[in-house]
Amino acid sequence: MNALIIPEDFRKDQYILKPLFTRLFRHLGVRSVQVDICVDPLLGGVAEALKSERITEILDDNRGMYDLYILCVDRDGVVGRRQRLDDIEAEIQTQFGNNVRFLAENAWEELEARVLAGLDLPGEWRWADVRAEINVKEHYFEPLAALRDLANSQGGGRKALAELASRRIRAIRQKCPEDFDDLAVRLDSAFSGRAIAS
Repeated sequence: MNALIIPEDFRKDQYILKPLFTRLFRHLGVRSVQVDICVDPLLGGVAEALKSERITEILDDNRGMYDLYILCVDRDGVVGRRQRLDDIEAEIQTQFGNNVRFLAENAWEELEARVLAGLDLPGEWRWADVRAEINVKEHYFEPLAALRDLANSQGGGRKALAELASRRIRAIRQKCPEDFDDLAVRLDSAFSGRAIAS
């Protein structure tokens, strides 16, 4: 299976998305999977990533090359973000029908929270506080990368920490039920032969 992950900005997100999705697919029983990150175009932010026409462009440019496309954006504390993603899924379904398997999802609140969910955190940190924080990158991820002397490594520590965290997919699913586990359930349903739906 070939999957294209469409991030809101691949420059740092790619280091999180590739290892987590590769390991998630294997966890779901998809043994032979090629996970690619969409780097052309650079969407450059969530505003562009939430434009249906931009997603349509990407799907048109990559038609027939992938079995599955997944749009990944941060929730950033925006309560209505899931509804916008549902709308994009419906628009893509209307436009492409069953010719394209497309899912859209948001990380609660930022992708970096998923990495933290798969790691051993400093003893004084409470997971409930990490999960509730809108600015996870600044308040938790970057301090942890600095603490582990990874702030100057690829992706500001994202590559090394995401690869480490990806070994604990079950923990990430358990600690991130509203987004990562929800997506895993939807993917599992798709691989079981049922339709992808939110």
